[in-house]
Amino acid sequence: MVNSSTGGRYHRPMNVSGIRTGLTLAAMLAAASVFQAGAQGRAAQQAKAPAGKACAAQVREGWVRMPPMQMPMMAGFGRIENRCSVPVTIVSAKSAAFADVSLHETRIVDGVSKMRAVPELRIAPDGSAQLKPGGLHLMLMQPHKPLKEGSRVAVEFGLKDGGSLFGEFEVRKAAP
Repeated sequence: MVNSSTGGRYHRPMNVSGIRTGLTLAAMLAAASVFQAGAQGRAAQQAKAPAGKACAAQVREGWVRMPPMQMPMMAGFGRIENRCSVPVTIVSAKSAAFADVSLHETRIVDGVSKMRAVPELRIAPDGSAQLKPGGLHLMLMQPHKPLKEGSRVAVEFGLKDGGSLFGEFEVRKAAP
């Protein structure tokens, strides 16, 4: 037997105002949880920053030397400035454009040019590190796709304090 006032045997009449109230409460709870997650994320980022650190190091004049032909490695150069009152120590580097990125240094030892990996690069307060051909540089290994002159490569440097430093490097055929 079907009850026409309820619309069917197993259905009750819809309580539209109750549904609206429930949806409004659900939306408010969702917004509150998004707000809380954002606040926790900001708090976590601030907690990672060293005490008294109100500034950040910066990459300036970054560029990547484009090889004359497609090669599995390239080099990156530029200047990393630390205008902060505390030292900054770079312990790693990575880029979505390359399989591997690392800091290297070329030195002349007994008349022979030798390259070695640099495990840490400490930049003193109000100091800078110059990445240049024949010296300290980024070793960029195995590009994921061919790079074109004028394109830009993003590099993320990992810092000893757990933070990150982001730099942009322009692909060029020759030094600026």
